[in-house]
Amino acid sequence: MNESGPPALLDRSGPAHCTVCCCTLANKVILVLFMGLLVVAILFGNLVTLAVVLGTKHFHTPQGYLKASLAVADLAVGVFVVPLSIYAEVHLMVSDSALEWTLYGSKYLRFHPCSLIGPVFAGCTFVSITTIFLLTIERSIAVLKPLHKDSVITRKRTTILIVLCWVGSFLLAVSPMVFSSEIALEYNSCSRMCNYAQMNTRAFNILLLFPAFDFTLLGATMVINVISMSSIRQHSRRRKRLAGSECPSSSKPTFSDIKAAKTIGTLTVAFTASFTPIAVFVVGNVLGNEWCNFSFFAFWILATNSCWNVIIYSVRDQRFRLCAHKLLMPVQRKDTSNKDKTQNGETFI
Repeated sequence: MNESGPPALLDRSGPAHCTVCCCTLANKVILVLFMGLLVVAILFGNLVTLAVVLGTKHFHTPQGYLKASLAVADLAVGVFVVPLSIYAEVHLMVSDSALEWTLYGSKYLRFHPCSLIGPVFAGCTFVSITTIFLLTIERSIAVLKPLHKDSVITRKRTTILIVLCWVGSFLLAVSPMVFSSEIALEYNSCSRMCNYAQMNTRAFNILLLFPAFDFTLLGATMVINVISMSSIRQHSRRRKRLAGSECPSSSKPTFSDIKAAKTIGTLTVAFTASFTPIAVFVVGNVLGNEWCNFSFFAFWILATNSCWNVIIYSVRDQRFRLCAHKLLMPVQRKDTSNKDKTQNGETFI
């Protein structure tokens, strides 16, 4: 699939590569199991996130809308991107012959699955990066300008930004094919995903739009997070110095705003860490290195990022954790409720 920001430009004019994941039958089985578990984790985690955010009034906020948008983008990876790779690898493992659209030069087919799945992965990756940036902006305003938070960050403005985020991200994802006929999407035997493939080295300049976009946004996100965290530390020092002598002030960020800012900071660090291997690979690719095995790990590390958000929310956000627990343990709730009623009845008698 179109890998995150800068999808791979691997040369596949030769025979299929024997990568570390697929040289033996055991490795192929492990690969398919890994992909299957990843699909389950992505679907489960992001469906839980959507259920909590959309089903709990407390999360019907601009921040909640952005988290829902991020969950939808991650969900698309589990619904469209990874299953296509599973299908291709299972077919190859069972029949010992590759599907026609997984072969080099298959871009000339009337319909190529990668022409759809590639932009989905790239577009959803761009959506994730942009949404994390918007979440960081939203939290920084809540921390740095708490009095202006409600007037600046509204549901209507957030909804408009989410729509623009999705439209802009997918336009950027398809731009290489629109502006150059020498760039196509093919299934790559190294990454085991749909990647952008260049037919002419001159076309490479267009693909530099991807890393430029990604690193500009991620860099800005990191800077804003550092500023917000510095402000939070200053507030913490003030509280310790003044102890209980200072009257509460509405000009200070609330405890929930501070916790939310720290959660978004953790999200930023996790996404940056998962994206860094792709950045290293792209630099090496520009220098003429193929790094077949490394490309596999780089792209799949990025794909696994789609199931981490719900874990981060559960660890950092107590209210989200409680809502998720209630959602996943309905039987336990019912049993507890019946037990309480029984105890009350016995006491009354």
